[in-house]
Amino acid sequence: MNLTSDPALMDVPRIQLALHPLHAVPLSRGWNHRELIGLLPGNAPAAEAAVLLGLVPRGTGLQVVLTRRNDGLRNHAGQVSFPGGRIEADDADAVAAAVRETVEEIGVHADQIVPLGYLDPLLTVTGFRVLPVVAVIAEDYVAIPDPSEVAAVFEVSLQFLLSPGSLQSVELGFGGRLRRVHEFRPYRHAPDQRIWGATASMLLNFRDRLEALR
Repeated sequence: MNLTSDPALMDVPRIQLALHPLHAVPLSRGWNHRELIGLLPGNAPAAEAAVLLGLVPRGTGLQVVLTRRNDGLRNHAGQVSFPGGRIEADDADAVAAAVRETVEEIGVHADQIVPLGYLDPLLTVTGFRVLPVVAVIAEDYVAIPDPSEVAAVFEVSLQFLLSPGSLQSVELGFGGRLRRVHEFRPYRHAPDQRIWGATASMLLNFRDRLEALR
């Protein structure tokens, strides 16, 4: 895929500047770990996972690929998320894991994915340390979701997701106390897909890293 041939990709160089480069994997515990003190399960180390924040060039600008998880899954059932999962022993690194999971979950071919860099790691209340990999996905990809894991695949405008007015905080009860989580306002092209929790937090981190360039 040629990243210089599509006008919709003109923002990619700036996006790449906001990321941890591919040769420098971030090793921090998780940018949100203070928020989860006392809420993480047990004393065991967090399980390592990776997700793919895929950007697709469209005539209206970059779009972000999201999925709605199968309602029968053990973790985060029915939630909107990025393609991804545990980093397995035979994965070369987090990028390999994120690409493998994307191929398996939504049927995008590996050669249609161009990794750009990493966001900051994120801890989840379910015991994962998630490393988001930002990548460009070819506009001619065809989603073929694995029904055992993915109920739906859809795209949301990156411009909408990066707009400060699109994100709000809500209070939820967890572990016997209230905690604030991030949630996006309904998006006109996907009004029934609730983007919140870990996925919203990763997008907030993306926005904050881009704003830090100004």
